[in-house]
Amino acid sequence: MAKVIGLGGLFFKSADTDATRAWYARVLGLEFDVWGGLVFSPDVAAAHPGAGTVFSPFSADTDYFAPSDKEFMFNLMVDDLDAMLARCAAEGVEPVKLFPPEPNGRFAHIMDPDGRKIELWQPQPMA
Repeated sequence: MAKVIGLGGLFFKSADTDATRAWYARVLGLEFDVWGGLVFSPDVAAAHPGAGTVFSPFSADTDYFAPSDKEFMFNLMVDDLDAMLARCAAEGVEPVKLFPPEPNGRFAHIMDPDGRKIELWQPQPMA
């Protein structure tokens, strides 16, 4: 029986793709390839116990994505949330929400220049 084995990509529209790529490179340190995207290698995430990809529909009336008015948000796994938030702050990007530590890790929300909410997640090994 055929089955889905993972998330193969995340694709989204942007009014100014060059500016959006530049923001993600500057603020989050993402390194884009010449074709305009980048590939997250699964072995990098696998080196961080507790890391994984979540696929989860939310109720249409959720306020979890606020203040974004987009129909989706995405989560980026990070290896050091404090250092990533410091990098963001150095670029003038402050979190819109910080969460207390949870059993599966630490989380913070930021907004990208197109108004999308990004959840930053530092995974914690599952007990």
